[in-house]
Amino acid sequence: MQDNIPVYLFTGFMDSGKTSLIEETLFENDFTDGAKGLIIMCEDGDCEYDVEKLNKVNFDVVEIESEADFTPERLKELADKYQPEQVFIEYNGTWPISHILEIELPVQWMIVQTLSTVDANTFMMYMQNMRAMMQEQLICSDVVIFNRCDESVDKRQFRMNIKGFNRKAQIVYEREDGSLDDTPEELPFDLDQDIIEISDADYAIWYMDVMENYKKYNNKKVKFRALVANPDKLKKGIFIPGRFVMTCCVEDITFIGLKAKYPNEDQIPDKSWIDLTAKIKIEFDMGYKGKGPVLYPISIEPAEKPEDDLVYFS
Repeated sequence: MQDNIPVYLFTGFMDSGKTSLIEETLFENDFTDGAKGLIIMCEDGDCEYDVEKLNKVNFDVVEIESEADFTPERLKELADKYQPEQVFIEYNGTWPISHILEIELPVQWMIVQTLSTVDANTFMMYMQNMRAMMQEQLICSDVVIFNRCDESVDKRQFRMNIKGFNRKAQIVYEREDGSLDDTPEELPFDLDQDIIEISDADYAIWYMDVMENYKKYNNKKVKFRALVANPDKLKKGIFIPGRFVMTCCVEDITFIGLKAKYPNEDQIPDKSWIDLTAKIKIEFDMGYKGKGPVLYPISIEPAEKPEDDLVYFS
């Protein structure tokens, strides 16, 4: 049986750098290893492909100009004509992602990775004014690449906005010259404290960090003000302390919290406010489908509802 043919999906708005990323992958990173490939270009941006160089790495490029022409029949025609062993699709930034995710691909074609490019200079403007369209392009991304970054870029703000709707995405920052900026982001709290105190303003940042980098929190103690989620459907000995978070607007508000194991959980009313001090242990949990952070309360004190009960990713 013939192996599946990998399809790499590139998304992002026009002129966000999709073409440049594809060429960099093919010409600089020696990605193809001689395998016959096909680029399906769905929009005509400022950067054009160097067809002569593509031929040297055994790649062809074709264009599908309209969403109406992006059909199973057209894709099958291309599969039969070019017989590619790998496919790159440069997707149009104005077409809905659902179109390609729901379409019937040619036999053995399989999307194995989705990469998205974002111009760091326009990201926050788009998030504020064209939020739905921006999220549409990034919500299924495995890798989000912020390019054209300079010293003024607030990486933490970018990261929190992306993680607000796509927690699985790996985020990469690329400088103007194309080099990677892998400078660690500074955290607004001290991990070396005996008890790490998390302010309301820093809760969302802490939550994302403990979820992504949970190993460094093993056996650490933490204190924060939390809203209790303790519905009857939870197992005995479990409650969820957390906060409602807003990424960009009211439609984004969602509850984020960590599982807490506590034998007297029935004494902690649902929707009550508490000041929680707990020890974090990293252990296997079905909710994580692997290992993750679990809270073991040390002290629980009743607390007043904050004046602003929301926390924010940005």
